[in-house]
Formats: sequence, structure tokens, C-alpha cells
Amino acid sequence: MKITDAKVLVSSPSRNFVTLKVFTDAGVYGLGDATLNGRELAVVAYLQEHIIPCLIGRDPFQSEDIWQYFYRGAYWRRGPVTMTAIAAVDVALWDIKAKALNVPLYQLIGGRSRDRVLVYCHANGKDLEEAVDDVGRHIDQGYRAVRVQSGIPGLETTYGIAKDGRKYEPATEGLPQEGVWSTEKYLNYMPKLMGRVRETYGDEVSLLHDVHHRLTPVEAGRLGKELEPYHLFWLEDPVTAELQEGFRLVRRHTVTPLAVGEVFNSIYDCLTLL
Repeated sequence: MKITDAKVLVSSPSRNFVTLKVFTDAGVYGLGDATLNGRELAVVAYLQEHIIPCLIGRDPFQSEDIWQYFYRGAYWRRGPVTMTAIAAVDVALWDIKAKALNVPLYQLIGGRSRDRVLVYCHANGKDLEEAVDDVGRHIDQGYRAVRVQSGIPGLETTYGIAKDGRKYEPATEGLPQEGVWSTEKYLNYMPKLMGRVRETYGDEVSLLHDVHHRLTPVEAGRLGKELEPYHLFWLEDPVTAELQEGFRLVRRHTVTPLAVGEVFNSIYDCLTLL
């Protein structure tokens, strides 16, 4: 089996998504996600100019060799654009292998280890009451884990809060959006929000919150400590991903579970944390 072609598909059902479709001479194709919100066209260009021409004629079953070829073959390694493109190829090749062998992909990577997994949904609102009500709507839908985000009193906008009643805020192109931010208002508000959610819905629902890298390690330690009475499932990305050593300080000051890694793009980004 040989790779004969590959196409990049860009669609926008209210938000941009990029998909790589890899074709083979056996009639089997594979799909890989190449979405990098806000920088989609950079990944598209990387795939079309630097990846697809080198894929033609290769054996899709040699996915490890192909991954190493694209990773080691470039002098400028890593980075979100490069790794998003390489990841799309890798997923598409695994998809081809599973289809060619007529087995679910999980059978090729160790087999199934559980029958179901816990999932969480996103609840948000422009203020405390709206956010608390949205949590209830998701609980009524059957969710047992909810990420809670909310607008902050006194701030015009808050990153991560969808506008105009949308489920999520579409990624924007061009320069980052600017706005006035107050860390102190945020730190004072979040324990009140989580306290109200716990008071309203009890301890049966797992609560999560995403800080979106806004805090210093000291500020994150303070927030984690003040959220301990509400037993969060996790506090996500409390400090910027570049400050991996900062997580040591945060952990020393709070037992609230921490989640990190959303913007990591290789295993090497995890070495300090490990």
C-alpha cells in the first residue's frame, strides 16, 4: 500500500476546522485533525508546502518512520504549527492502518481498558446567576462533571466566555484582542462562584475551572487554596505554560488538583513537570 495523494480541508461551521485527508492506492483513506484555532492558514500552508509533497509514495504503515522523518528532518523543530501538521499526518496514518486491518484503532494501541469514560461539559454565563443556572441545565442533561466559567463583575469581557448566547467563542484571526483585566477582581470572584454552585447543586457534581494562564505562581497558589473547600476536579492552566517550574510553588500551597498541557506540543514540553 502506498500513499497517492493528500488534501487539506478547511471548513467553518461557525468556527474554523482543518482536516487532512490522506489517500492510498488501496482505496483506503485516513483523516487527521490539523486545527490550530486562530492560526489555521499557517498549518494549511505548512501541510501543502512542506508535508504533502513528501508523503506521496510512502507506506502508510510506516507511521513511526514518517513521524521521525518530518520531525527530525526539519531544522526548525517543534512549535504549534509544525507539530499540529505532523500530528494530523500521524492520526491519518493510524486511521488508514485500522481501516485496512478492519479493526477499531484502539485494538492497535493496546486494546480497550474500560467500557466508558467520564466526560465534562462547558457551562458559562455573563454573571454569577447566569453561570449557576447554566450548570443546572447541563446537570439536567445528565452530565456529572461541569467546567464553570463566568464573566467577572466590573470587567467588560472575560476570555473563555461566549457572547450572544453561543456555546463557545469562535477563534479570531489577526492580532489578539485587547481588554482591561483585573486579577484581584477575578481572584475575589471565583471562590464566590464556586461556593454558590456547590451550595446550589451539592457535592455530587464534579467541578472544573480554566484559568487560561492568567496568574502568577503566587496568585495561582492563593486561588487554589481558596477553592479547596469546593473540591474541584481540577484547576486548569493556572499559570502560563512557559513557567513550568512555577507549578512546583503552586503545588506547595494548595492541594487543589491542577491540569496543564493544552498548549504543549511535544513530549519534551512535559519533561520539567515529570
